[in-house]
Formats: sequence, C-alpha cells, structure tokens
Amino acid sequence: MSPVNHQTESTCLPILSSQSRGWENILVSQFQYPPGEATCHFSDEHSVCLSLAHRPVRSVHMKGSETQTGLYRKGDISITPAKVPFFARWDDADDFLEIRIASCFVQGIARETLDINPDQFELLSTFRMRDPQLEAIAMLLLAELQQDNQNNRLYVESLSNILAVHLLRQYATAKPDVPVYEGGLPQRQLVQVLDYIHDHLDQDIKLADLAALLNMSQFHFCHLFKQTIAITPYQYLLQQRIERAKQLLKHTDQSIMDIAFACGFNSHSHLSKQFRQLTGMTPTVYRAN
Repeated sequence: MSPVNHQTESTCLPILSSQSRGWENILVSQFQYPPGEATCHFSDEHSVCLSLAHRPVRSVHMKGSETQTGLYRKGDISITPAKVPFFARWDDADDFLEIRIASCFVQGIARETLDINPDQFELLSTFRMRDPQLEAIAMLLLAELQQDNQNNRLYVESLSNILAVHLLRQYATAKPDVPVYEGGLPQRQLVQVLDYIHDHLDQDIKLADLAALLNMSQFHFCHLFKQTIAITPYQYLLQQRIERAKQLLKHTDQSIMDIAFACGFNSHSHLSKQFRQLTGMTPTVYRAN
C-alpha cells in the first residue's frame, strides 16, 4: 500500500496489523487506546472504523467542518473519505478496528466493475452508524488478521472487492447500479481457471491472476465462479489444497511440513488447522488410518 500522511498525538501502536502481511490495497489494524485524542489525515485512502469496545465510549469526532459528540457502542461504524481531515477525542479506553482501503482501488472497482466514471462520485462521511453487512465484512477481515496465515491473499482480495463495492453502493454521492450476472462461467472458461488453480496450488494465487485469465473484473469473476460451482474461488482453492495433501499423506513418505509447503500452506500448524476443519481429523491421524 502506498504511504499516507498520518499524524496522531497518541503514541499507541496497533495490537494487530496487516502491515507485514503483504495484503494489497487494504490495511487492517486493531487499536486499543487509553483516553486521549488524535488527528489523522489519509491522503490516498478511505477509512472505515468499527467500534469493538465492550462498553460505550464518549467521543467527539470532527471531519472537515462536521462535528458529532456521542457514545460509540460496539458495532458502531464511522467512514472517513480520503483527503478529509479527522480529529477524535475519547474519554475512556477505546478498542476499534480500522480498515484503510486505497482510493485508487475503489476507483478501479467503480470503473471496471460498475462501469461508472470514478470522477463522478465521492464517498460520504458518516458518524456512528449501523450497517450489519459492513460490520460482517469488517469482522471477517479481523478474523483473518487474527490467523497466522500468510497464504490468504485470494481470500483477502475477495473481501476487499466486496468491501469496495459495498462502499460504492451504499456511501457514494451517486448510487451506481450493480450489474446482475447470470448463467455462470462457460465450461471452457471454468476448466481454464480450475486447471490454473491445480497447477499453482503451491503458490500464493491472487484473485487478480484468476480474473485476468478471463479478462474480467475481480468482482464479476467471483460472482460467476460461485454461480457455476456454488463455492467461492477461495473455498475451492482450499478444498483442492486439502485434497492434494490427502494424496501426499497416503502415497508418499514426505514430512507433514514438506507436504504443507507443497500444498500452499505456510506451516505445519496451518495445514493441520485447515485439514482438521475440512476432514475432522489431523494430517497425522489421516495418514495413520
């Protein structure tokens, strides 16, 4: 992600951050601040903040010329568009998730997925509002942030696309019409994508790579892929990695660590966790049966 201008009077660092994860176009961080105040200005990113506090926190928020004072409760959301200066002061210890998504990425989604001129819209500032769908996306990103999983780029990119489309649909000055795609992928295109996934299981497959195979937007691709085989590209990739791990466990004497790397997992524990979730047993037990 490109650097942004971010000034804050607080010296607290996030307790969790995707800064070192290699996630593209999105930065997800969880902060736990003592009472205090901060000033931020993100020149190239839109910011979405979700309150995780277990008790209401009295806060003053200023965005540009707008000011609001009130109690932020768990699940309350605030959106600050790029280039809008933001000041906050809070009276109690605070816990929140901050999602920064690159404005150029959102513009690209507007142009490629929704076929609208990105210069003809802007995002709206919001204070202390509720949005169950946006909260669900944020919590999925937080759950992924909490996992010790480096090879999750396809999943994070899918969530980033969903987030960008949701922001455009719900919080843009001009509401775009999201196209409806029906019929799924033609068999030839589906086989092309499945073959690519099978041939690159040991690599960190990107959503952009799969969409580029068919010369379509990432959002469009995800929608048609799921229509065709009833699961997301990430779910299919995970299933195929586990199937390959099963074959290697049964028919080779490779160590579980080597099998993990050969199947695109970044550690023994990562393979074991995903393997158990999908099969109900650990790789060691599966090999012994």
